Amino acid sequence: MTDRMIRKFLATVLVIFASFGMAQAQQQPAAAPDLAWVQIEAKPNLADVNAALRRRAAELSDVNGFNLSSSGWYVVALGPYDAETADYVLRTLRGEGRIPRDSYITDSADYRRQIWPVGTDHLARRPAPANDLGAALNRADDTLREPAPNSAPGPTDETPRDARASEALLSQDQRASVQIALEWAGHYEGRVDAQFGAGTRQSMARWQMANGHEPTGILTTRQRAELLNAYNAVLDGLGLAVVADPKMGIEMKVPLGAVEFTRYEPPFAHFDATGDIPAQVLLISQEGTQDTLHSLYEIMQTLEIVPQNGPRERSRDSFTLTGQNARIVSYTEARLENGQIKGFTLVWPVGDEERRTRLLHVMQNSFVRTAGVLDPSESDNSTQRIDLVAGLDIRKPKYTRSGFYVDDRGMVLTTAELATGCGHVTIEDGQEADIAATDKALGVSILRPRGTVAPLGVASLRHEAPLLQSEVTLAGYSYGGVLGAPSLTVGTVSDIRGLNGEAGISRLAIDAREADAGGPVMDPEGEVVGMLLPRDTDGRTMPENVALAAGGDALSRMLTKAGAAPVQATPSRRPLAPAQMSERATDMTVLVSCWE
Repeated sequence: MTDRMIRKFLATVLVIFASFGMAQAQQQPAAAPDLAWVQIEAKPNLADVNAALRRRAAELSDVNGFNLSSSGWYVVALGPYDAETADYVLRTLRGEGRIPRDSYITDSADYRRQIWPVGTDHLARRPAPANDLGAALNRADDTLREPAPNSAPGPTDETPRDARASEALLSQDQRASVQIALEWAGHYEGRVDAQFGAGTRQSMARWQMANGHEPTGILTTRQRAELLNAYNAVLDGLGLAVVADPKMGIEMKVPLGAVEFTRYEPPFAHFDATGDIPAQVLLISQEGTQDTLHSLYEIMQTLEIVPQNGPRERSRDSFTLTGQNARIVSYTEARLENGQIKGFTLVWPVGDEERRTRLLHVMQNSFVRTAGVLDPSESDNSTQRIDLVAGLDIRKPKYTRSGFYVDDRGMVLTTAELATGCGHVTIEDGQEADIAATDKALGVSILRPRGTVAPLGVASLRHEAPLLQSEVTLAGYSYGGVLGAPSLTVGTVSDIRGLNGEAGISRLAIDAREADAGGPVMDPEGEVVGMLLPRDTDGRTMPENVALAAGGDALSRMLTKAGAAPVQATPSRRPLAPAQMSERATDMTVLVSCWE
């Protein structure tokens, strides 16, 4: 056989083998590629890798932990990705310095068991044969990633594959923000878990359709920006900026377009309104213990900026307070850590709930405790007043009146005006009370305390009308409780009938103040002969030094009708010394407050 014939024979054989190999290849499905991972750390024990996983999960998305099958070491890896996305993630994060420079791409071959996140097992989802359901789903997913024919995005936007790769670089907080923005836009109803599962993908597609984009279910970088810009538009003009205050040991975003720092009044740093929005921000910083924290909780609830209506919660080392009235909504939170109490208060006008809620969320998420705590000596003493706490107004009632105890259960007689226009009524040190009965004609109401009350003294009512021109003593909280005890005012009885001749009403010549109304009018023996009525009666104001009082007999009948058991005066007729009169008046007279 010649050389030419040999060469021809070998060529024929090679062609036959090549054809056979191609046919075999066409008959066998191609092996599916394994999952690709970006491995960034390796640790020798479980404690170290758990610390690394927590640290990385706070900074990066797609964080996973595995136990290696060969050495027993543990690794931190990002993924799973396809090979192209893994390469993109590696180059980008390494270039930004967010992962070590020795990070590399690997497959799942050396990974024995997944340990993070708990309950997740990517290793159980290794590629399956091309004819099973998993492969079909993978092919559908690939279709979702690629643009439809003749509908590729313009050159300035990303393809779905590029969008998927850029999405992989989002942190956990950034992913959660996308879900929150989708929820705000009305397209997402699931749990905010920073996981872009089927529900999130569907909501992304709905948002894309609603905003004129191709519904791929994967937001491009530009689309995410569009979504978040719309979400954040409500905060435009507030001038949100990070305030880092080393004196307070606090960093937080503050709406500097609406408030500005004005002063320190320990434990607060005050930021007061600068424009049309009646807003206020307080930073809270002080050294203390659990008792200090709980005292602050109680004090805050006495302030004008913390209305009484609203949820509030106190635990061993923290508290939150929410208060709302017709003008403002107030939110306060504070926490005790390492002997330091730090927190903040946001006060915002009613009727701007979306912006307030969004602003509060930003402030909460940006709050950072740093070294330092406010020195108690950092104070502006020029603003000291008895009705201020750390430069803040103590909450004040709409108005105050006087009253007095009429039985051992703490029932109180006071004026009928409290029966209308009060959101709630308190007696003494904030004790809530309900209106048990009202006699509008007489001008008197009976209050029943909600809690247990043990009066130091109870009024004894005298049925007989006082003598004309006899001396009487009025007890009342003339200055709204500022003095902490009732004032005594002496006067005389001018008439034992009302201005229109009504029985059961006395006219007095006495220098009484508005807040004295409801106070007991006593004879020289300390027995109650009447209750002072307001100066403004039926739209008419009494002249100076003229007042009316409901008589003791009429008061007794009203109490008996309401089920009370009034104490009747004894016929001793022994005048009390001034000190005895003062003690008797102080024991039975109470401050009554009307609140919004």
